[in-house]
Amino acid sequence: MKLNERSLAFYATCDAPVDNAGFLYKKGGRHAAYHRRWFVLRGNMLFYFEDPASREPVGVIILEGCTVELVEAAEEFTFAVRFAGARVRTYVLAAESQAAMEGWVKALSRASFDYLRLVVRELEQQLAAMRAGGGPPPPHRPRALLPKENGCAVWSTELPAASTGTSTQAQPGPEPPPLPPRRRASAPNGPLDSASFAQLHEWYGREVRALRSQWLRSRAQP
Repeated sequence: MKLNERSLAFYATCDAPVDNAGFLYKKGGRHAAYHRRWFVLRGNMLFYFEDPASREPVGVIILEGCTVELVEAAEEFTFAVRFAGARVRTYVLAAESQAAMEGWVKALSRASFDYLRLVVRELEQQLAAMRAGGGPPPPHRPRALLPKENGCAVWSTELPAASTGTSTQAQPGPEPPPLPPRRRASAPNGPLDSASFAQLHEWYGREVRALRSQWLRSRAQP
């Protein structure tokens, strides 16, 4: 894959919000030493810099077709980004705390375009099922993403455990956000399967922000 260095440098340092950022220790390719680098996750690209003030990244890792796994190493809080195939480099990284490591493993496991496509398809199936039923939307029960032992996130099909309190009467809660309009996400350039990760991120993010604003305004009304 050919990548334009100027475009990558601009994308790595633009003012758009990042998916994750922080210091990690990166193990050298040919040497056992770890080097402290500033990492920035944008979409399915993991950039690393000498320090947060750097204007150009030292390198970039394309997070497609990879798995994120916890590994045993001399350094604490170590994990690896592995790719399938022979003679493919494995990136060994170490965080500065347990919480930071868990955050990075979760973010990297969800960063690929294939993962986003899976999420979009499941949401579309749920929306189609609600429209076919013709009834009100079901209660909002988010399905948590739980990491496996190798760090890969999966959809959980288990519903939250029922309360063990003595009261059996359901307590009224806030109304769920309104359903999206009866159309797919705004994709002016073609179907979702041909869109890039950045385009999908922007299109769905725009609709989520608009729906959230509409929901907050409806709750603020007496």
